[in-house]
Amino acid sequence: MNEASLVAVDASRHPAPAAGRSLWSEARGRLVRNKAAVASFIVLGLITLAALIGPYFTGHPYDRVYPDYVHVPAQWAPHPNPDKVGPALERVAARVRARAEDVSIAGGRVRATLTSARAIDERLLVYFERSDVFGKATVVTRADEGKRLTIDVPLIERRFLFGTDINGRDMLTRTMHATRVSLAIGLLATGVALVIGVAYGALAGFAGGRIDDAMMRMVDVLYSLPFIFFVILLVVFFGRNFVLMFLAVGAVEWLDMARIVRGQTLSIKRQEYVAAAEALGVSPGGILLRHVIPNTLGPVVVYMTLLVPKVILLESFLSFLGLGVQEPGTSLGNLIADGARGIQTSTYLLLFPAIVLVAMLSALNFIGDGLRDALDPKDR
Repeated sequence: MNEASLVAVDASRHPAPAAGRSLWSEARGRLVRNKAAVASFIVLGLITLAALIGPYFTGHPYDRVYPDYVHVPAQWAPHPNPDKVGPALERVAARVRARAEDVSIAGGRVRATLTSARAIDERLLVYFERSDVFGKATVVTRADEGKRLTIDVPLIERRFLFGTDINGRDMLTRTMHATRVSLAIGLLATGVALVIGVAYGALAGFAGGRIDDAMMRMVDVLYSLPFIFFVILLVVFFGRNFVLMFLAVGAVEWLDMARIVRGQTLSIKRQEYVAAAEALGVSPGGILLRHVIPNTLGPVVVYMTLLVPKVILLESFLSFLGLGVQEPGTSLGNLIADGARGIQTSTYLLLFPAIVLVAMLSALNFIGDGLRDALDPKDR
């Protein structure tokens, strides 16, 4: 038997060891098998996609006011409804200082005769273009020395799938824009809490001793400050704006993150690999960046997914109180506050923003539960 055959026989008796799998790959596999978490990722992705690009396809700016469509209920059929064309035509005719007669509607166009006691100034026909219902009016015939004008006017179709609010603004566009604002505040505030909390907690836990005691007592002092009082102070000094919201929420929510990371750091710094790094002469900063902080990411990632819905709820609560995002901007809290005031007459104003908020918060919580189960050391 030649040497090649001996090598082949030896290889068959002693097969190559199977490739190992990292803890992160195993966690990813467990997360993928969690159907609720995967479905929540899909739902959250669709909501985020709609919030980012949806307002560009509705055909309505979020702050556009339609005076002719105030408090319009949600419906699929396009506006204007046939029974609303006549009153709208009469309103415009009154501004032209005339009366509308012989009105006929066909093929998305209106033909009517305007009559007046004196000659009609055709320059006033521009009021048709300025309405939300009609387009540019065209004079078909003139009679009685300009006192009778037969005009042809196109109807402008508009869809309000979620209806309009008390100011005549499209609720679908405003709901998408509000979702974008709420998500942005949630992610930005969570980012602030992540950066400050991880750095502060890791430093306190790794330093230990009196430095740890002093830093954590500072956290206790900040915990004692009422959150609403802190926000009101910021509003008084800096005014109400979007940046204030994310600063106010993020400047408070990092406290929980710092405590979580500190507890993890106290456990990690006693591990053998940290002692080995110290024996090899690695600087304290290097140990923090290479060993301590990366090993705290599991609980941090889980807490982040739970912090985002908490921040969104805080923002909604502040906006409900009038301390959040101001007009013409909006957030889900603002829309829910407006809908709550008119719930008896216009349920749709509250229904759609509430559904979006519940769906978004539920998805984030299911994702957090899935990540917690996937990263749980007991399941490895």
